[in-house]
Formats: sequence, structure tokens, C-alpha cells
Amino acid sequence: MRTKIAYLLLLVVAVVVGYWYAGQTGAGPGARAFGAGANEAAETAATEPAPLPDGVTTDSQPVQMDSDEKNNVSIYRKASPAVVNITTQAIEFDFFSRPVPTGGSGSGFLVDKKGHIVTNNHVIQGAEKIQVTFSDGTSLEADIVGVDPLTDIAVIRIDPGNRKLPNLTLGDSDRLQVGQKVLAIGNPFGLQGTLTTGVISALRRNIQTRTSILDEAIQTDAAINPGNSGGPLLDSEGRVIGVNTLIQSPSGGSVGVGFAVPVNTVKFVLNDLLEHGRVRRGFLGIKGAALEQLPGLMDYFNLPIDKGVVIGEVITGSAAEKADLRGGDRLARVGRVRWPIGGDVIVTVDGKAVTNLLDLNRQLYKRRPGEQVTVEYYRGAEKKSVRVTLQQREDIPARTRRRRQ
Repeated sequence: MRTKIAYLLLLVVAVVVGYWYAGQTGAGPGARAFGAGANEAAETAATEPAPLPDGVTTDSQPVQMDSDEKNNVSIYRKASPAVVNITTQAIEFDFFSRPVPTGGSGSGFLVDKKGHIVTNNHVIQGAEKIQVTFSDGTSLEADIVGVDPLTDIAVIRIDPGNRKLPNLTLGDSDRLQVGQKVLAIGNPFGLQGTLTTGVISALRRNIQTRTSILDEAIQTDAAINPGNSGGPLLDSEGRVIGVNTLIQSPSGGSVGVGFAVPVNTVKFVLNDLLEHGRVRRGFLGIKGAALEQLPGLMDYFNLPIDKGVVIGEVITGSAAEKADLRGGDRLARVGRVRWPIGGDVIVTVDGKAVTNLLDLNRQLYKRRPGEQVTVEYYRGAEKKSVRVTLQQREDIPARTRRRRQ
């Protein structure tokens, strides 16, 4: 009996001693306070700066920014919440007609508190799904409201729900000057909320792509890269003066030659895109070519000029037909070229020279249906002038004919 009691006493002592030891080494219930103290010490040590070698100095005082830096910071803080990252998903087909998911990304910016976002048409073209991500990480799906391939402008919309949306103010691109400071905000290479700065390098650049006319584009040396497309170009007041659209680069990255669609072009198309989903433009109704493109046929025209747009065909029921503009009445061949000759040659629209189809389109693409323009043209050696009331393309039957003289 005494042996059993002694054994039990030894067991109790062992347990007590073991419990005390575990508390000192960080195990068991007594370790909680001990372990927590060690963690706090480690965190405190981590926040203290590491010792520096002798002779190395530091200065942790706030930077004294100059007025230009303060302006950059202020504009970014105000504008960046209204700039969004746009990602798209589309389906393409490979050589064996198998569907292959593809994606792209770009930028855009809110123009009102209803959720309307301006971007480039090429950013969302062909998209099956459009995702918009805000600077706070919130992501929403968007629908296409309207597109205008000619100016490369598109409007999409998200449903804000109860979210209060910021929006940017549109400026006036007709008042810009070369050398003026500009800021670009966008998502180059998917890096959201990137700010670059620069100046206006040139104004009224005319650039034609496969599907669009960048008429009077703004050239800037602010770094614009893939992913910036659709983002805003801002002035020093934070107003939108353009939509960043493309770059000229031998490497595919920024070399300081970027272009933006002027904001006044955006203003021209915005209401039509919101109301109709497309832009209503005045339409003349001809098919033509530049005289310079038909050098082998110049002897057939008998003209006192060598530049202009020769009318090959006039669309039936069009403004051109109603104004008695005439197309060719017979075909001539020089080499492999066959062209209707005998048609009128347009040389000016509202007093501005027309030497090719791009010139003609520039004079017409900002005109509304119902507007009148003065067209000067040659019929043979005789110069004539006529007032033409432009129509809407959709109101004209899609048929053409050559006018007989």
C-alpha cells in the first residue's frame, strides 16, 4: 500500500515539473503568453530600420514638391478613379474551324454618372464579353452602346447600381497649343492606373488607318503604350482633351510619338452614339478616285488640272444625283486599268482643296444630313459650282449607275 502511495506522489510531481518546463520552452498552455511575447518582439524588430554602414546618411522628411509636381499629383488623384481598365473576351476560329478564346485589354473613362464609358472602337471590336475594372478593384460587365469605326470611338455602359460614379470633364481641343502640358492615364501592358506626362508635340495631324480617319489628331510625347488605347489625355486642369489611340513605333513600345483623337471629335459623335448607336453623317453619294491614281488615263479627261477626285459612278437617288453631278459614260483601258471616263472632277468642297478621297471624306465626315456644301468641279474644261444638300446614307438605295451625258 505504501508503495502505491509513493508511486502516485512521484507521478504527480513529474507531471507538475513537466508542465512548468513546457511553459518555459514555449509548449503547452503556458506557452501562449510566452509565444505571443516573442512574436511582438519580432514584429517590433522588423519595423526598426536595419543599421547602415558608417558614412551612409538618410533623410525621411517629406519631399518639397514644386508646383508642377503638385499639379500632377492633384490631377491623378482626382481623375484616376474615373479611368477604367477594359478587358475583352472574343472567339476566333483556327485553321480547322475550331473556336479559340482570345482576349484583349485597353482603357476607358467615365463621361457621366450613369455609367457611360468612352473608349476606342478597336478596344472592344468583336468582343463577346466586356469587363470593366475600377481603380479600387471593383469589376463589372459592360454592354456596347454605340460605335463609330470612322473616328475609332465607342461608348460602353455599366450598371452602377447604388455606386456613386466619378466622371471626367470634357475640354475644348480647338484651344490647344503646341508645347502645352498633357497627362495620360491608362493601363499600359495591363498595369492599371499608370500616369505619364508630356507635352503636345503637334496638332492637326491627319492619319488614316485601315478603318478610321484620325482627322486633326493630337500628337504627344507622353508615353503611350499598348493598353493605353481609349484612355484620356488630360490638360493641366484635368479636363479631357483627347482619347489616346495609337503610337508610331518601330518596336511596338513608346518612342514619344503618340496620337489622340481630339475631344471635339468625341463631342461630335457622343450624342449620336448614345441616342442611335451610330453616327448620322451627311452622304454625297459617289464612287470616285484621285486623278493622281489614274496617270495612264489623263489624256482621256481633257482637263486643265491634274488633281481632283474624278466621279466614276453616282448612286441613284443620292445627293450627288439630285445636284446633277455626273459619273463616267464609257470605259477606257490603259494596261490593266479600266475606269469610267467622262465624269465630273471635284476640286473643292466649301472652298477647301480636294485632291483625293481622303480630302473629300475629311470635308464630309463631320457634316450632318440636311447640311449644304458647295462643290466646285470640272466638266471637261469647264469649271462649275453647285450647292449640294447632303443625305443620310441609309436613306439611299444601295444601287449605282453611270450617268450618260
